[in-house]
Amino acid sequence: MPEQDPASPMTVQRPKGLDSPVVTKIMKLMSRLNVLVYRATGGRIGGTWRFGSAFPRGVPVCLLTTKGRKTGRLRTLPLLCLVDGDRVVLVASQGGLPKHPLWYLNTQADPRVTLQRRGTIRRMRARTAGPAERAELWPRLVAMYADFDKYQAWTARQIPVVICEPAP
Repeated sequence: MPEQDPASPMTVQRPKGLDSPVVTKIMKLMSRLNVLVYRATGGRIGGTWRFGSAFPRGVPVCLLTTKGRKTGRLRTLPLLCLVDGDRVVLVASQGGLPKHPLWYLNTQADPRVTLQRRGTIRRMRARTAGPAERAELWPRLVAMYADFDKYQAWTARQIPVVICEPAP
C-alpha cells in the first residue's frame, strides 16, 4: 500500500516500479498495438479498457491524434474517454506522474485534434476545462474510472481535464 509522502500532505507516493524504464517501454508498445488493432477493427477490439478499476465492465477508449509541438508529426494514442453529448472528455493523468503527458502539451500548442471513437473519426478542438467545468466533470470521470482519483493522489499537479468539441 502506498504511504503518505511527508513532503506533501496532499499526495501519496506512487507504487515503486511504475516508473521503471521497462514499464514505460511496455506501456508504449501496448499503446502502439492498441492503436493498430483499434484502427483495423474500427474499435471493436481495443475500444474498451478493462484493467484496474475498469474491470470487468470496461471503460470506453478513443484514439486521439495530435500534432507534435516540436516535431510537427502526427501522434495517435488510445485514451479513456467520457462521451458527453457531442463532446468527448479526456483526462491528462499519465498515471499520476509529476509531469503532464506529451499529448496534453501538444493540445496546448495546437488544439486541432482528430478523435476516433469506434468507427467514427471527427476533427475536434481540445481545450482544458475551466475550474467550474472540471469540478462538474471530475466526479463523473471518477465514477467511470475510479483510478483517476488514485492518480490525482499520486501527484502534486492538478490533473487536467480536456474537453474535445467539434471543430467549426
